[in-house]
Amino acid sequence: MAGADRATAFSLDLPDGGAALALAGEAEATLHRIGALTGATLVLRGLTLVIQGRVSQLERAAALVELLRPLWQEGQAITAVDLQTALSALDSGRGEEHRALGQQVLARSQSGRLLRPRTLNQKAYVEAMERHDLTLALGPAGTGKTFLATVQAVRLLSERKVERLVLTRPAVEAGERLGFLPGDLQQKVDPYLRPLYDALHTLLGAERTAALLEKGVIEVAPLAYMRGRTLADAFVILDEAQNTTPAQMRMVLTRLGENARMVVTGDPTQSDLPPQQPSGLIEAAEVLEGVEGVAICRLTAADVVRHPLVQRLVQAYAERDRRRSRGL
Repeated sequence: MAGADRATAFSLDLPDGGAALALAGEAEATLHRIGALTGATLVLRGLTLVIQGRVSQLERAAALVELLRPLWQEGQAITAVDLQTALSALDSGRGEEHRALGQQVLARSQSGRLLRPRTLNQKAYVEAMERHDLTLALGPAGTGKTFLATVQAVRLLSERKVERLVLTRPAVEAGERLGFLPGDLQQKVDPYLRPLYDALHTLLGAERTAALLEKGVIEVAPLAYMRGRTLADAFVILDEAQNTTPAQMRMVLTRLGENARMVVTGDPTQSDLPPQQPSGLIEAAEVLEGVEGVAICRLTAADVVRHPLVQRLVQAYAERDRRRSRGL
């Protein structure tokens, strides 16, 4: 039995220098991370990747490299998040699902980066948006809720399946302090809408975004602007929806007109509403569960695609909240 897991080696020929550089990472940092995660040793010799270790370590490392193939084969940088999500899929027996994930390219950013769902939950979220007229996405910061919704919106706009994009969020903190901010009303609320502009700039570039905003093809506005309107032939994104009241949520959901879709995103743990004020997002997720045409997606700390530390921070706060709820 002891010899069954003897040391051995395996080699893989890479297609070109771009793939080799993408897989290795700067100063071969990615190879070192794969080694740390699997126990194998990975060395790049020209365009040949050599993996050494015990059979179990080698097989795990080779499987992980293979799951990441859609990234490195196209010269796309591999992040720590990519590594961790691929390893989690491998360990949970969902490797085939993850391989399909890597092949699902949603768009290309202005910098040339291919944009994909990065986790299996994100993939399910994207598929839900494609199949449903109303999608609610609940999850912590950094899980790609707003960005993926914006990607989907821009895709449908470019395919002429909708005529305009409407992006909105509540300016909860504006209230009485809004009058003290400089500029006209749009300039006053722009800081609250900055994340939406950032996503548009990543996808379309600043100049094209500005041109589409000027033409009214893209509208970025505070939630209060939605009252009394019918939003037809539009893709609507309501961001930071945990800061809506139940009345506001009902108001915006009933704005949907013919050939319109809506995505509602928010983090129920980060409400800025006054104490004792119920969140419209939490209520909507409860009321609309099982309603035909509505998808409710829940992302978790495992879907955080920012700095790996953010995932641990989210988990730490979630654990604190659980202890508080139990009175510990």
